Amino acid sequence: MIFAGAGGQGLMTLGKVLAQAAMEAGLEVTWYPSYGAEVRGGTAHCHVVVADGEIYSPLVERASVLVIMNEPSLKRFGARLADDGLLVLNTSLAEKPASSNGTVLAVSATDVANELKNIRVANMVMLGALNGVRRIVADEYIEKALASFLRGRKALIDLNLEAYARGCECVA
Repeated sequence: MIFAGAGGQGLMTLGKVLAQAAMEAGLEVTWYPSYGAEVRGGTAHCHVVVADGEIYSPLVERASVLVIMNEPSLKRFGARLADDGLLVLNTSLAEKPASSNGTVLAVSATDVANELKNIRVANMVMLGALNGVRRIVADEYIEKALASFLRGRKALIDLNLEAYARGCECVA
């Protein structure tokens, strides 16, 4: 999977939470972040590989899943979607492409996050939509990973879990 968006949109966090949840579920996982000029507003991205068995490379050339938060990221990574892949697209900040190699799941994540009065949880809306469709891990593992990642900040944990649940609802 490739997760991409603007620096500051929480793509690294999204990848870490999913990777932690998958590890909690007993799966093999790699998380490969891309840092650099991205932190200054460019496109930030990370690769996450989740498997039942051995993983041979943390890099994703052809993604079975692309989670894209904005238009520049769609332009940069859209062609890397596998033919039967899933594009989870934040349609609040990117237009649905006329054609795609795979299935496009349109989620207005930024709009949902604004309804929750915190734009920073758009990433968890996207995670909820992705896991709601693909069921990579059970929701309980996402909850455990968020609790671990946010360590004791109950209000933030609750807000992120609400955003995750709203993402799941978007695809229900």
